[in-house]
Amino acid sequence: MNNTIIWIIGASSGIGEAMAKEWASKGARLILSARSRERLDRVNTACGGTHLVLPLDMEDAGGFEGACEQAWGWLGRVDIVVHNAGISQRSRAEDVTDEVLDRIMEVNFLGAARLTRLQLVRFQRQGSGHFVVISSLSGKFGVPFRSVYCASKHALHGYFDALRVENAVYPIKVTMVCPGYIKTDVSVHALGPDGQPTGVMDDNQAHGISPEACANAIVKAVDKGKEEIVIGGTERFGVYIKRFFPTLLTKILSKRAGY
Repeated sequence: MNNTIIWIIGASSGIGEAMAKEWASKGARLILSARSRERLDRVNTACGGTHLVLPLDMEDAGGFEGACEQAWGWLGRVDIVVHNAGISQRSRAEDVTDEVLDRIMEVNFLGAARLTRLQLVRFQRQGSGHFVVISSLSGKFGVPFRSVYCASKHALHGYFDALRVENAVYPIKVTMVCPGYIKTDVSVHALGPDGQPTGVMDDNQAHGISPEACANAIVKAVDKGKEEIVIGGTERFGVYIKRFFPTLLTKILSKRAGY
């Protein structure tokens, strides 16, 4: 991992910040991206202050080519790209406005796909690369009050699974990460029916595993070249219930009340 160059998109807080600190402690060189330069500067300082701060807005595709030029121009290559930017939702499907639908799909999937296309051709030129995609358990099965969020995460799986097999010859690797309840502010920033952040911390989120524990599991999975990893507490068993007893999972999830 020493001197591995890792571009983390969504590095300013939560899992992204924890991954940055974990990889920095192992000697990686980091490119830190998110919308807020101030927050990125804080993460950079916490990681030793020697990394590249590269502000990036996933809703502004016009800045993607320039960002890739800066990222690859910094040290001449990028070894790992981490797609961690995302926004969640807390509303019933019929209450989702076009604005909320468009924004969640743009940030969580369309922006990631557009940026990945530019990163991918550079990985192909250098003959190697590794995409690490922070999906969710919601990318494996539907969860109430998160219909569009689930859709965006399901889309990531389809896109990157196809990309993996198309580019196995190089090889370009893909690790899909499916966290369950992680103690971050994702629910606080989730968009409600009015399109505004709910400002509410989910109880399950509040009692989830720490971002540091999640980041540690991700780093180990990347080191081992795993194609997919599920992280969390008992909620992770939903993946297996969905596969073998889908009707049971529907009954379990339908009893959930509130956001």
